[in-house]
Amino acid sequence: MRNTAKITTAVLAAGALTLGLSACGAGDSGSDGPLVVAASPVPHAEILTYVKDHLAKKEGLDLQVKEFTDYVTPNTATQDGSVGANYFQNKPYLDDFNKKNGTDIVPVVTVHLEPLGLYSHKVKKADDLKSGATVAIPNDTVNEARALKLLAANGLITLKAGVGNEATPSDISKNPRNLKFKELEAAQTPRSLDDVDAAVVNGNYAIESDLKPSKDALVLESPKNNPYGNFLAVKKGQENDPRVKKLAKLLTSPEVKKFIQDKYAGSVLASF
Repeated sequence: MRNTAKITTAVLAAGALTLGLSACGAGDSGSDGPLVVAASPVPHAEILTYVKDHLAKKEGLDLQVKEFTDYVTPNTATQDGSVGANYFQNKPYLDDFNKKNGTDIVPVVTVHLEPLGLYSHKVKKADDLKSGATVAIPNDTVNEARALKLLAANGLITLKAGVGNEATPSDISKNPRNLKFKELEAAQTPRSLDDVDAAVVNGNYAIESDLKPSKDALVLESPKNNPYGNFLAVKKGQENDPRVKKLAKLLTSPEVKKFIQDKYAGSVLASF
């Protein structure tokens, strides 16, 4: 069953405190203070750290990076002002999050794509999956649909016509291998590989788990016309913050493109 987050003010406050964030100084520090950015550890925080260590000082930007391992807190922290921006998500996910949580977070600039992939410790090719095989998929709305679309694009299942970014296993019209689906929190999918026949894993979690998407994935998303690029995002109204503009410029610089190409060797693709 898909987990749907129901967020209260108390939970948001507790989450921010648990992660060591201070509501003062990030969103309310003014354009001359530090810009605190919430990010997934890999590759987002790594890219931001490169910017911080090599580019930010020349632009007069005081950049601070806060790492998160989930897909909820970076947005709630951005909304409540605990951080000034975040960098971890794509547009379909953000649209769904805003709709469900009443937040008003907006994208600033798209930086990179992490191709979603199908991985296995038990088979070498997707065609080797046997009838009745169990496949782990992310349980959040957008990434679950994205995973099913990946499987459909590679002939493992067929989805009903017109299915969008809210597809679930119930939207499968043909399942010739009788695949069974285990819905897990996205961060748990790579850890499930010893327990399932295959798993669809988000690019950042694959890299964190020492998987190399460009080499290890049985099937991998194509970057062509892909709507799932990851971007810098802020609470609506903060797009013109001079600090945010400086960071947006640096994140789409030739230096960052080269860093992405050199460090990730095709497992992360620059989108600019």
